[in-house]
Amino acid sequence: MVFERALVGELEAGCTRRVPLVQVIVGPRQVGKTTAAQQLATRLGWPQVFAAADAPLPLGPEWIETQWQLARTRKPTRGQRVLLVLDEVQKVAGWSEVVKRLWDEERREGGPVLPVLLGSSALLVQKGVTESMAGRFFLHRCPHWSWPECEAAFGWSWADWIYFGGYPGAAALADDEEAWRRYVADALIETVIARDVLQMQAITKPTLLRHLFALAATFPAQVLSYNKMLGQLQDAGNTTTLAGYLRLLETAFLVSGLELFSKGQVRKRGSSPKLVLWNNALVNAYALRGRKAAQADGAWWGRLVENAVGAHLLNGLNAPGWSVTYWRDGDYEVDYVVAHGKDVWALEVKSGRSGRLSGMSYFRECYPKAKVWLIGAEGVKLEEFFARPAVEWFG
Repeated sequence: MVFERALVGELEAGCTRRVPLVQVIVGPRQVGKTTAAQQLATRLGWPQVFAAADAPLPLGPEWIETQWQLARTRKPTRGQRVLLVLDEVQKVAGWSEVVKRLWDEERREGGPVLPVLLGSSALLVQKGVTESMAGRFFLHRCPHWSWPECEAAFGWSWADWIYFGGYPGAAALADDEEAWRRYVADALIETVIARDVLQMQAITKPTLLRHLFALAATFPAQVLSYNKMLGQLQDAGNTTTLAGYLRLLETAFLVSGLELFSKGQVRKRGSSPKLVLWNNALVNAYALRGRKAAQADGAWWGRLVENAVGAHLLNGLNAPGWSVTYWRDGDYEVDYVVAHGKDVWALEVKSGRSGRLSGMSYFRECYPKAKVWLIGAEGVKLEEFFARPAVEWFG
């Protein structure tokens, strides 16, 4: 079926503004960035050039110049522009400098080309636009699919989404769980690690990076010290290596190691991270439990729910000014802490696991101005929490 994400309307508004900017879309692989660009082209009806830099070997800046010149040969009618869509642009060496030069030429000469740049590495795309294209771009974030999107597109319940996550390309395989797991593991996870992490960064221990991801998938929404990780991983090197690899996995929208919250203080360097995967499909593709077994295991299902809450926060609050952390002091723990400016919210997820409400009470003693959300059980119903964009809970 054809499903249109809200991003398409945002892109159309950006492309039709009186003063145009380079439109940049960053987000995970296989969540619909290219489809959104194609739907944008259909909406606009402009002449277009589509090209992808997702080649086995890195392309040079002349590739962008060639596509740009090709776009200039298209002849738009009055009131139109020429849409130039460059996919996986972060893989082109020196891409931001050449786009800046060509865009400045386009504006100076009154040319018709309007570039839309797509990228699946948050680190490389955002570094490029901030260092070389200041004032010339508008950044759109294309996150993993939310439950309302999966409900509208596939008729899924929130529990379906908790297990299968939000990869639209894998949805058709949900009736065959073994095929679904193989597809997510081989076509999605391995592709992201091989192309968006290992190809783009100098990784001295690629096997360790893969094992680190698998370890995170085994311990979703759990706090795991680096020393404990070292004990479970072969050839693990040191904690600095693990912390660096975890940050790289985050830039590819796979796993985040949430930091310990400590408002008004310098965070303790090397504090144990809380492992949250950005999409529950990344967990269950590696798990040995099927859907029925996962729901029957209250402790494991509770972990999946807690991870889904964290993923909902990371995908929805992935913008400047927001932070998602956790808090722990001795035996007291708060599942998630959201901060924006001077405002702080503490979230406790009640999902069938043993409760730790005493952690919330102690947190309020330490931070009396913090607001509180209880998610699940006695608090906000899970389906209600997932049905609304994360940012709406923190107005």
